[in-house]
Amino acid sequence: MRKKIVAGNWKMNTLPAEGVELAKGVVAGRGEVCSCVNFIVCPPFTHLAMVAEALKGSDVALGAQDCATEAKGAYTGEIAASMIAALGCKYVILGHSERRQYYGETSATLNKKMAQAYANGLIPIYCVGENLDEREAGKHFDVVKAQIEEVVYNLTEEQYKNLVIAYEPVWAIGTGKTASAEQAQEIHAYIRQVLTAKFGAAAQETAILYGGSCKPSNAAEIFAKEDVDGGLIGGAALKAEDFLAIGKGFSK
Repeated sequence: MRKKIVAGNWKMNTLPAEGVELAKGVVAGRGEVCSCVNFIVCPPFTHLAMVAEALKGSDVALGAQDCATEAKGAYTGEIAASMIAALGCKYVILGHSERRQYYGETSATLNKKMAQAYANGLIPIYCVGENLDEREAGKHFDVVKAQIEEVVYNLTEEQYKNLVIAYEPVWAIGTGKTASAEQAQEIHAYIRQVLTAKFGAAAQETAILYGGSCKPSNAAEIFAKEDVDGGLIGGAALKAEDFLAIGKGFSK
């Protein structure tokens, strides 16, 4: 059985005290959702220590939104994978579309970040996905395949066992266009096919999350699809009630 995962990417939102309250809200309501669902919260770097404290004693995991390409040194403003691991993070989001789009992250960058994550015992949530122009040009399969082949194909079999993939239809975020559950299943199945070509049967165990405007109203429909194993949640993760309701999408 593949893991069912609902991960909250808080992005650059909340102040530390607000983040603590949000985390406490998730912990307080966690018991209302099937224990088969794995919850992860990914606050800003500034919140990690405080949120880790708020999560103590619960099974809600902590993740970071990024890590540096280097282990340590004269890299002002960067946060090493070892630092976030030391604060209790189990996961790290890598290759998010916003990092690719706004900060020029390439496959070369991400290969270095993946290596740092694994060297420090972190599980990467590796993001792939196409933008609107690429989708409309029918290039979405090619784009996603390249993003996987250029990074994930470089992993060892052992590393690959500790990997989560998140598919983000960038074209469906803030554009007024919506990805249907069928479109989500189509691309998730394709991603699993690309992973199978390299890693064989192990690809059947890889959790592939949907990251495009998933909310309480559509979670059950999307999660019902065979190759959708959960969600990487943005805006809806900023309210504990909504975040938990998305998790309940698995039990409907």
